Amino acid sequence: MMNQAHLHLIVNHVPIVGSLFAAVLLGAGVLRHNLDLTKAGLVAVLAAGLLCLPAQLTGEGAAAIAQNLPRVSRALIHNHEEAAELGFWVLEAAAALALFGLLLLKNNSPKARLVTLLTLAVAVLSFGLLARAGNLGGLIRHTEIREGFGTADEL
Repeated sequence: MMNQAHLHLIVNHVPIVGSLFAAVLLGAGVLRHNLDLTKAGLVAVLAAGLLCLPAQLTGEGAAAIAQNLPRVSRALIHNHEEAAELGFWVLEAAAALALFGLLLLKNNSPKARLVTLLTLAVAVLSFGLLARAGNLGGLIRHTEIREGFGTADEL
C-alpha cells in the first residue's frame, strides 16, 4: 500500500522535467517562428502546470511522514517546502499565461507574441525554481549529497 510519501516520490520529478520540456519546446517554436511548435510549447506549459498539482498535493503528507524518520531535519523539510511552493506558483502562473497565449493565438491577436515570450520567460524561471526545490528535497533523505556529510553539524 502506498502512503503520501511514496506518492510524492513518484510524482515529484514530473514538474521539474515537465517545465524543462515545455520551456525547450516553446523556446524552439519561438526561435524558429513556427506557429505549430509554439502552440505545442504553450500546451506543454499548460500540461506541466496541471501535472504539478499531484506533487504539491502530496507534499504535506510526505513531510508529516518524513519528519519522524531518523536523520531527517525539520529545517531541510521546511526549506524544501518553501522552495517547492514558490516553484509551484510560478509554474501555475506560466500555465495561466500559456492558456492566455493560446487564446490570443486563436484570435490572431498582435499581443500573442508578447504573451508567448512572457510565458517562455516564466516557464524557464519555474524550471530553475523547481530544480532548486528538487535538490532541496533530495537533501532530506540523501544525506550523501549534503554539505558536511558525515559530520556532527550536517543536520
